[in-house]
Amino acid sequence: MEAFQSALNVARRTVFLWKQQGIPAERVPEIEAATGISRHALRPDLWPSASPLAADPMREGRANLFALLGHLLSDVPEPALLARLAAIPADDTPIGRALGTLGAAARQARPEALEREYHDLFIGLGRGELLPFASYYLTGFLHERPLAELRADLRRLGITRSAGVHEPEDHIAFLCEVMAGLLRGGVPEEADALFARHIRPWAMRCFADLCVAKGAVFYRPVGELGRALMDVELAAAELPV
Repeated sequence: MEAFQSALNVARRTVFLWKQQGIPAERVPEIEAATGISRHALRPDLWPSASPLAADPMREGRANLFALLGHLLSDVPEPALLARLAAIPADDTPIGRALGTLGAAARQARPEALEREYHDLFIGLGRGELLPFASYYLTGFLHERPLAELRADLRRLGITRSAGVHEPEDHIAFLCEVMAGLLRGGVPEEADALFARHIRPWAMRCFADLCVAKGAVFYRPVGELGRALMDVELAAAELPV
């Protein structure tokens, strides 16, 4: 939220008033550029859309970013993905800058070094440098109440782990993949609820830890992308839509 206020040079009180009274029309293009939230979603009364997809054109972009994070955090990226990342152009938005930095890291990445880095960060001998699980960040232990509550919500949604996946469902990679699936499946309200309950309370800290992890080279920009996406999602949650 602080990053959003700084980008727009507004006080928290101003954001609160916008949430209560609506965003002034003259500020909408600026907010759209800073956050990636469509003007059609911010002020549909002024920028109506002809179709549901046009009414929320950033949904696919959100889904793609969550899917990318889920892929990168679940396994070592394959050469084809690195090549696609290397070709992504940067822009002046927080997400664009993070993607540009990640693309530069992808151009420098080497398969053997990536294998070692991923192992040291997330697997290790006994455990990796990071434990990217909601239960660990929220309670200090694995397999605790946050995991049980998440599993209850996933059962309600009919979502299960793929066969052969042994990590608990509160792993950040799995949660990012679920977010992507819900957004692409046309149930953004369920995605927003999942984010608020199971990602928002801890994921920013997890990505911040990844940014400063001793073993992170390629994965430091991955952490920065995660932080940038969390900033946008948190800002979106505070705005009237």
